[in-house]
This record gives sequence, C-alpha cells and structure tokens, in this order.
Amino acid sequence: MPELPEVEVVRAGLERHVVGATITSVAVLHPRPVRRDPRGPAGFAAALTGRTVTAARRRGKYFWLPLDNGDALLGHLGMSGQMLVQPPSAPEERHLRVRFALDRDVDLRFVDQRMFGGLVVSAGGADLPEEIAHIARDPLDPAFDEDEVVRRVRRRTAGVKRLLLDQGLVSGVGNIYADEALWRARIHGDRPGDRLTAGQVRTLLAEAKAVMASALAQGGTSFDALYVNVNGQSGYFDRSLHAYGREGEPCDRCGTPIRRIVFTNRSSFFCPRCQPAPRRVVRRRPLVH
Repeated sequence: MPELPEVEVVRAGLERHVVGATITSVAVLHPRPVRRDPRGPAGFAAALTGRTVTAARRRGKYFWLPLDNGDALLGHLGMSGQMLVQPPSAPEERHLRVRFALDRDVDLRFVDQRMFGGLVVSAGGADLPEEIAHIARDPLDPAFDEDEVVRRVRRRTAGVKRLLLDQGLVSGVGNIYADEALWRARIHGDRPGDRLTAGQVRTLLAEAKAVMASALAQGGTSFDALYVNVNGQSGYFDRSLHAYGREGEPCDRCGTPIRRIVFTNRSSFFCPRCQPAPRRVVRRRPLVH
C-alpha cells in the first residue's frame, strides 16, 4: 500500500502539473472508485466539471485538490491506486477508472487495479475535508505536536507499533516505515507505550520522520510495482531498508538474522538482538474493599 512518502510524491506531482487547471470533463469508467460519493457517478462528474484546481494538499495518506468554489476532490490510493498525468492521445491504461480532461491539453487519470482506493467530492472541503478531519497530523507536518503525541503514547498500554499505526494518534506511518523507525530506535514493536520513556518516544518519532524524509527524497518505496508517481515512475527506497522485507538477512548493525512475525494479518520485521522483546508484565487489578 502506498504510504505517506509515496502519497506526498503524488501530491507534489499534482501540485506541479494540475494546480491552476480547469476540469473540462469527467468520465467515470467504473462506479466503484466513487462509491463513497452520495451524488453517484453522474453527480460526481457534474460537481467537478468546470471547476478549477487551486492547490494540492495532503493529510496522512489522503490527498485533496481544493477547488475554486470551496469544495475539494478528496482521494485515497488504497492498495494500488495511481494518479497519472497523461496526454489525451496516450492509450488508456488497462485499469483506468476515472479520467479528468484538463484545459491545458492533459488528462488526469485515476488508475486502480484492485479498486480499494477511491475519490469523492468533499463539500466545503477546500481547507480540510470533513471526511478526514479526525486524522492526526504526521511527523512531516510543520504543525505536528510532538509533545502531545509523546504524552498520549506514554498513557497507552498497547504495543508501540500498534500506536504508530493508529491514524488518530499519528498519521502516515505505515507498516514499512514503522518497522524501519523501530529498528533505527532499537525498540521492539510489542513494547507497551507506557513502558517507554519520553526520550525513547521522541527518538522513535524522530526516526520515523527521518526514514520517511529519506524515502520521500528517493521517490518512495517500490515493493509493489503498482506504486508510481504522476509520471509513472516507481520509487526505489526499498534498496535502503534495514528491517522490512529482510527476513533471514543479517542485521546491518549487529549481524543477527532479521526475524519476521505476523502482526495484524501483516508481516513485521525486527532484529531480535537490537530490539529485544519486552518481558511480560502482569497488570494486577486494584483490590476492592
């Protein structure tokens, strides 16, 4: 699944190629990508036709294009979604779902093989769509409140990797970057939040920010060839990963083979020496007199 750096790469591409353009027509070629829009495919198309894109923004893994009437086109790439800028004469992609014709003689195309992604017109959502107002800011956001996140993590008993993936606590950190940040911080993902010091949480957040910034600089992570930027180019940060996807390979720090365990129906990778598993703590209930 595209994670924060991948979505930021797409947002930046949309900012370069689409901002200032007017949508002259919209063709919904499959209804599923606009299933969450109450207007239906025809209403979705009508709400966007004639509108001008004024910006390209992101919150966590969501992106949106504010429009000149105060509404916004809100999108999520899901597992395999792509936003591509193409000349109108380019052949249609096999999994093309929605095509937006722009007045600068280019198409904006939403391509999605697995169709877990989606688009919706957010009424009045230019500044921040109501649909994603509950999502927390991410570590790359200038307004990210590190002190508040540290406090909230240290009040929770859940494992810290689960907390990293909680979009209501800190957004944009997906499975790959969580494993990488934990490896860099030498923290096991099952360590409960309330058993971490404030310094450890700050270090973990700093490493999450650093690993995502590095991935962003290299164009994202391309384990799935379906992830591409608006020009159809894949990222290549996977060559720089230290933990994720490296089961059995020696740890770059100590040489111990990287281990893989199942984590919420996904894989989690860590070094058993650098990131020792936490000891079990029996939490006793208070006595009732």
